[in-house]
Amino acid sequence: MGRVTTSTADLWHHYGRARATSDRAVPGTFSWNWGQNAGPGPEVLGDLTGRCVGDLGAGAARHAAHLAVHHQPAQVIALDASPAQHAMATDLYAHLAPHLRIVQSDVVPHLQAMTGAYDVLYSVFGAVDFTDPRELLPAAAAALKPGGRLVFATLAHYLNGAPAQPDAVVADIPAKTPDGEATTMRRWVLQEHVWTKLLDQAGYTNITADRLPAITGGPPTADTPLVSAYRPSCNGGRL
Repeated sequence: MGRVTTSTADLWHHYGRARATSDRAVPGTFSWNWGQNAGPGPEVLGDLTGRCVGDLGAGAARHAAHLAVHHQPAQVIALDASPAQHAMATDLYAHLAPHLRIVQSDVVPHLQAMTGAYDVLYSVFGAVDFTDPRELLPAAAAALKPGGRLVFATLAHYLNGAPAQPDAVVADIPAKTPDGEATTMRRWVLQEHVWTKLLDQAGYTNITADRLPAITGGPPTADTPLVSAYRPSCNGGRL
């Protein structure tokens, strides 16, 4: 979803593959919580009519497809570094072009090449979780238009119950190679105040962090910090 810092070619090869064989529909809903079954929806992003929107670490592009079909954006760009995820998203939703554009790229160089192009950027447990925030957050700010907004959902703690990091520290989490062998990938699971500090250092304003509670029962889950921040407007004022 973000840059996979490992010698393994594609650690996202298996993610979402079983669902893609049986569920090819454009989702009728959009959720931010880990279980994808509760909480606020795309209204968090504001009115997207005529806007350019970027999904950072889009995976199979289900969230992006929902926005493209139901919320009248000028375009949603579904960005993912994984060849497997890009292929899956293309197979599922390429027919939604031109309102949905599916792009395979590492997130930071893409954002650096898109100065002032986006009205809204978002990540649902996507590239924000898997890319060094000291690189990604400034790149996202530069890619936003003045007054543009970044919104992301992330983990409040590790799925094994370990607490989130009190500083901008990465951890290795379990993953599988395309051949099914066990390996690890890097993930940033940070306390809300750390995200707020990093966003402030990257030049954002009007930073908020709300916590969506986990839905108990079923697979391992976690509360979801839902973080929002703005690029300052041209006049330097706070929105």
